[in-house]
Amino acid sequence: MTIAELTGSRLDDWWGRVMRRRFARPLWMWGGPAVVVVVAALLRLVGLGSPHELVFDETYYVKDAWTLMHLGYEGMWSGDNTAFNAGDPNGYLHSGEFLAHPPLGKWVISFGLFLFGGGSSFGWRFSTAVVGVILVILTMVIAWMLFRSTLLTVIAGGLLAIDGNAIVLSRVSLLDGIVALFALIGVILVLLDRRWAQRRLEAWMARRTAAGRSTDWGPALWWRPWLILAGLAFGLASSVKWSGLYFLVGLAVYSVVSDLLARRRAGVAHWAAGTILKQGPVSFLLTVPLAAAAYVTAWTGWFATSGGYDRHWAEAAGNQWGGLLSWVPVPFQSWYHFQAEIYNYNINLHTPHSYQAHPMTWLFEVRPTSMYYHDFGNGSSSQILDIANPLIWWACTAAALFLLVRAVWGAITKRSVWREGFILTALAAGYLPWVLFYSSRTVFQFYTIAFEPYLILGLTLVLGILLRSPRDAEARRVVGLRVVGIFLGLCVLLSLFFLPMWTGAPIPHWFVQLHYWFPSWI
Repeated sequence: MTIAELTGSRLDDWWGRVMRRRFARPLWMWGGPAVVVVVAALLRLVGLGSPHELVFDETYYVKDAWTLMHLGYEGMWSGDNTAFNAGDPNGYLHSGEFLAHPPLGKWVISFGLFLFGGGSSFGWRFSTAVVGVILVILTMVIAWMLFRSTLLTVIAGGLLAIDGNAIVLSRVSLLDGIVALFALIGVILVLLDRRWAQRRLEAWMARRTAAGRSTDWGPALWWRPWLILAGLAFGLASSVKWSGLYFLVGLAVYSVVSDLLARRRAGVAHWAAGTILKQGPVSFLLTVPLAAAAYVTAWTGWFATSGGYDRHWAEAAGNQWGGLLSWVPVPFQSWYHFQAEIYNYNINLHTPHSYQAHPMTWLFEVRPTSMYYHDFGNGSSSQILDIANPLIWWACTAAALFLLVRAVWGAITKRSVWREGFILTALAAGYLPWVLFYSSRTVFQFYTIAFEPYLILGLTLVLGILLRSPRDAEARRVVGLRVVGIFLGLCVLLSLFFLPMWTGAPIPHWFVQLHYWFPSWI
C-alpha cells in the first residue's frame, strides 16, 4: 500500500483495537453519554442553593409557583423579598396576581418546592436544574437519531453540558429552560414521525400496487402516533410561554414538507396536491386541537378555584357576552378576556431594561444578562452572568450559517440535506419569530436557551464533517482529528474559566474584569 492510499490514523487503529475487546463497544455507547450526564448534573446541582436569595425574575416565578401549590392560582404578595429570602414563604395574599405567562412552567418549578420546602433555595431551583440535565440527555438522543455516532452524540451533549447559557438557565428558576424541554421533546417526536410516516407510505404504496389500485393521490395517514404526541408536547411548551407556539407552527411546516418529499420519492403522481388536500388537513387535526386542549388544561387550577386574576370578570355588569356567543360558559369568557390581557401586555412590553438585547444580536452574544451581583466589600464579589461559552456560541453561529449555505446548495443540486434542513427548521422556529415580530419588544439574551440545542446540533454536524471518517485519506483524517480535538479542548478550558461567573462563586474583582472582553458584557 502506498502512502497516498493510507486511510485513517494511528488513533483510529488504536481505537479499533480497543473496540474489539469484550464489552468495549456497549460500554462506550452507554458509558460515554453517561459521563456527560454526570458532568451536566454536577455543574447544575452542586452549590445550587447559592445565593440564598431570589435572583432576577425568580421573584415572580418562584413565588408564583408557591402560591399555585397553596391556592391553585398565582396570588399577590405583600412587601419585598426579605421575608421569603429569610425562609418565610407565607407572605402571600389571596388576591389573584396578574401574570405574563401561562401556569405550566410554574407548576414544574413547584415540584422542587414540594420536595424541599419554600424556605430552601435549593428547592427553588431544583426543578429547573433537573430540566437542564434532561435537556442534555434529549440533545444526545436527537444527536444519535441524526448522526448514528456515539462520538458525535457525546460531543453534542458535552457541549451543551458545559455551556454557560445552559448552565445558568439550569441554576436560576426561570421559565425558558422549561420551554426548551417541551419543545425539544416535540422536535424529537416529529423526527420519529418522519420515519414512521415514510414506512407507512411505502407499505401503503406496495399494497395498492399489488392490488392493482390507484396510488395517484397517496393516502391520508390518520394513525401517526408520534405526530399526535408532538402536538401535545408543543401544546405543553406553549403552556409555559406563548413562544412555544412557534415550534408548533415551524415543525408543522416541516412535517408537511417532509410528507411532500416522501410522496414524491415514493412515486405518487399527484404528490403535492395529495399532501396539501389530503394529508395536510389530517395532520392539522392530529396536532392543533390536542395542543389547544393541553394549553387550556394547564389552566385547570385557575378554573377550579375562584380567586385567580380576572376569574369573575364576565360576571360584572356589561362584560358578559351576548348574541351568538351568549352560550359560552361564563368562566371561559373571563378566561378568554384574561388571555387577551396577557397578549396585550406581552406585545406592548417596551419598558427599557439595562440588560435587554436586540434579537439580531443574540447569535453574536453582544449583551449577556446579569442575573445577580453582590459586592463583599473586600475586593471580591459574586455574580451570575448569563453568558454562553464564547467559543461554543460563536462556533455555533458560524456553523448555522454554513449549514444554511449547504442546505441551499443541496436543494439546488438535488442532494440529500435532510439533516441540515431539520436542524435549521427547529432553529428557525425558536429564533426567527423574535426577529420578525418582537424586535422592538424588551427581550433578553437568555431567551436563546429555547433554541440552543439546535445550535449545538448544527455545530456537531459541522464537527462531524471536519472529523471525516476512518475510511478517509490519512492526511485529511489526521487534520480533522487535530482541529476538532483542539477546539473541544479550548471549549473545556474556557468553560472552566467562566464557571465562577455562571455559578455565583466569590471571586476577586481583578478576575471578574478578565471576563469582560467587550464593554457591552459589563
